[in-house]
Amino acid sequence: MNIFAQIRSLIIDTLDSMVRDGDLPAGLNFDPITAEPPRDAAHGDMATNAAMVLAKPAKMKPRDIADALAAKLLADARITAADVAGPGFLNLRLAPSVWQAVAGKVLDEGTDFGRGSLGQGQKVNVEYVSANPTGPLHVGHTRGAVFGDALASLLDFAGYDVTREYYINDGGAQVDVLARSVYLRYCEAHGQEVAFPDGTYPGDYLVAVGEALKDKVGDAYLDKGEQFWMEDIRDFATEQMMVLIRSDLKALGVEMDVFYSEKSLYGTGRIEAALEDLKNKGLIYEGVLEPPKGKKPEDWEPREQTLFKSTEHGDDVDRPVMKSDGGWTYFAPDIAYHYDKVQRGFDQLIDVFGADHGGYVKRMKAAVSALSDGKVPLDVKLTQLVKLFKNGEPFKMSKRAGTFVTLRDVVDQVGPDVTRFHMLTRKNDAMLDFDFDKVLEQSRENPVFYVQYAHARVASVLRKAAEAGITADDATLAAADLSLLDHDSELGLLRKLAEWPRLVETAARTNEPHRVAFYLYELAADLHGLWNKGNEVTSLRFIQDDAAISQAKIALARATAIVIAAGLGILGVNPAEEMR
Repeated sequence: MNIFAQIRSLIIDTLDSMVRDGDLPAGLNFDPITAEPPRDAAHGDMATNAAMVLAKPAKMKPRDIADALAAKLLADARITAADVAGPGFLNLRLAPSVWQAVAGKVLDEGTDFGRGSLGQGQKVNVEYVSANPTGPLHVGHTRGAVFGDALASLLDFAGYDVTREYYINDGGAQVDVLARSVYLRYCEAHGQEVAFPDGTYPGDYLVAVGEALKDKVGDAYLDKGEQFWMEDIRDFATEQMMVLIRSDLKALGVEMDVFYSEKSLYGTGRIEAALEDLKNKGLIYEGVLEPPKGKKPEDWEPREQTLFKSTEHGDDVDRPVMKSDGGWTYFAPDIAYHYDKVQRGFDQLIDVFGADHGGYVKRMKAAVSALSDGKVPLDVKLTQLVKLFKNGEPFKMSKRAGTFVTLRDVVDQVGPDVTRFHMLTRKNDAMLDFDFDKVLEQSRENPVFYVQYAHARVASVLRKAAEAGITADDATLAAADLSLLDHDSELGLLRKLAEWPRLVETAARTNEPHRVAFYLYELAADLHGLWNKGNEVTSLRFIQDDAAISQAKIALARATAIVIAAGLGILGVNPAEEMR
């Protein structure tokens, strides 16, 4: 029940009738016409740009179109006022019955209210986290994990067929470093004194891996050269790290559908197949790149390389896929990986990268455009850094990790619900401050508390209703006389509930799950505002002496709780039944 979509359809139907009646010329494009909340709520319930959009192609004054459209819209019982503003904007007011019906619809549909068909079953791959398997996930990965997971849930709610995917970076030199670090812990487990050279991983998290390796192979690798143990320990260490990473993700409430190994691309012909596809399209050639812009490095020398003509698909420069020594560049397996995604039949790809990967965006977009012949769009979302604070001071160290704060450090201190919600209180590409003290405050300044408190307050209303002998199951509440909800504060809350389906569609179109968190905070504020007014005006309290009036008011409260629960579900946060 998207009221905004319904009124837009009414406007389009009315314009069609104006064309048939000769009031407008034929052949006009109605696609850009909108029906949305006005910038100033005092102007009405909705505003449409129809007259402004059609004026030029219709060769008419926008105000003339708006006046004619307003007169016809007033014939619909849902429209109580249609006022032309400025040069031709049309502000509409809707009958209270339109908003009152929203509560019943929410109660009928439950948390499926707002679930949309925007995606129409399109297959979307959302790749996120994808951290190197060299250690536990850190706080930067946490933000990417939360954002990616919430985005996947949002798209699912909006009607897409979503696959959550983690790309295991287990094919590069960093895994060799991991193997050497584990070997040192393995030697340590045998009682040897070890030192960690620069570039290795000294974190305590590898102690258990060294012990596990000792349990598995005994002393078989002691005092042996890398050629005897490198491959085995690489595989063993990667497997152990992925067990740790999966456990960390589970603690945050994140579960992947697919874990895709970079290593599976090597020696299997997959990289070669992807590049052959590009070569057949005339996009692979042998050439020499210009030196980097700005200053020329002292060790730079022109070398012929195998290059991908990425500039033909929007990149700034062509990119090397094979080095002069015949080895693959880092970009080559990434091309092969995305080629595999395209081959798997996804209609849309989304990659969630850390902010430090911003330079990779254009080349990856170019690669996917080339591999899919422009048919599969790739949206790359960058997550900015998280600044941690505790007791008013920057919080930086984790002994277990050695150099950084881990995902588990955060979740263990504040819990997954607080972690997830707070990570979504800023747009993904904006810096985020995470203050361990403030995120646990019980105040309006703490968004997750404020939203969960609203849900808990409704739960308390239902408990009080039961104590008063008032029947308050959802079916009974849906059948209540909702016309009794006629106070401005009640109608305001109903209007906010009516925005939910539109909000879901907008957030899904833009791949911006933070919009859900913002909306929930505003919805909670309206509920709390109504609650507080009830402390002063007894007729606004949810429990009244008259059972019928009580049921109508409880219906509004319960509908609000349902939408809060649906929104929190998208964010991966549990709704609270009571606050402690």
